[in-house]
Amino acid sequence: MEQGAEQLGPRERLILQAVVHLYITTAEPVGSRAIVKRFGLDLSAATVRNVMADLEEAGYLRQLHTSSGRVPTDKGYRYYVDFLMNVQELTLSERARIHQELSRKLDDADEVIRNTSRLLALTSHHMGLVEAPDERNAEVCRVEMVPVGARRVGVVLVDNYGRVRTLVTKLGEDLSAERIQRIGRFLDTNFRGVSVEGLRAAVSARTSAFLDEQRRLAEQALDVLALMPPSRQGEVILEGTSQLFEQPEFRDVERARQVFGLFEEHDRLVELLRSAVRDGEPLRTSIVIGSEVPDEELHEISIVVSPYHVGDNPAGMVGVIGPRRMEYSRLAGLVEYTAALLGSYLSAIAGLAVDDGSGVTPLLERPRE
Repeated sequence: MEQGAEQLGPRERLILQAVVHLYITTAEPVGSRAIVKRFGLDLSAATVRNVMADLEEAGYLRQLHTSSGRVPTDKGYRYYVDFLMNVQELTLSERARIHQELSRKLDDADEVIRNTSRLLALTSHHMGLVEAPDERNAEVCRVEMVPVGARRVGVVLVDNYGRVRTLVTKLGEDLSAERIQRIGRFLDTNFRGVSVEGLRAAVSARTSAFLDEQRRLAEQALDVLALMPPSRQGEVILEGTSQLFEQPEFRDVERARQVFGLFEEHDRLVELLRSAVRDGEPLRTSIVIGSEVPDEELHEISIVVSPYHVGDNPAGMVGVIGPRRMEYSRLAGLVEYTAALLGSYLSAIAGLAVDDGSGVTPLLERPRE
């Protein structure tokens, strides 16, 4: 038995679970009579009240006012999540809806990422977030070049996270359409798997090793790559801010101000996501509750996160931010499923095979009817 599980007996576990469920549902302090009535327990209100007093003394519950009911503490929520909660699997209709929403624009990885954050917010009624892959860690997956006008060329570069970089630029010399396409094929053939950020340096380093025609292709490729924009740091896409501040916990202006400040600071958001990682490895789904958040100003929130992978590569985190009073069991299932599906779709865009465990084939891989 895990440490902490022995601290509570069956009756205490039952009452703690009841308090958590009722408080999550009503946002009101929970009294003993409400528990007996709601769950039909074969216990008197006085017995339940005594158990609740014991749970309060042990730090699992607290009383907001002398005459009020009780609410879970962070310790109570943590015990519930670790030992009492059963993750709710999504229904088939819920899965179908998520697939439908995320498959609206499957040729654009950035749009899929934004849609994922938006969908999480709408489905959870909290704030949805997706940590986009860090382009500085990306590798070249495909390269194409096409003529788009007089002395103008379009460059399309797809990385191993499924993200597409496009550039239309003016050339310093006249090149035929066939020549431009040959430069693209040259890069695609020789530099797949190279760091996107280091692509130009890799081409430069190998130029002298190429002979004649290929050397000239490399030199012309360098002229084009010099105009590519720098790689972006992985950003955190947030949706549903207004929904978060509709929660009773954030009606206090000062408390709302502190939380809102988080959303304007990228480094604090990343730190919040990293707080969900234990021993340097992301769990399948991880939950950080209240005071477990490193930033003291954010002790009123909780976060449910799950990592997603593109191919075999860890790409980022998917999650939901809300008050400590969240439906952890439902949100854990939602976040875990959505993370697997996002990874599957991005892998399809990047042309990588992956088993997302969702049981539904991404639309990119389905035969056309």
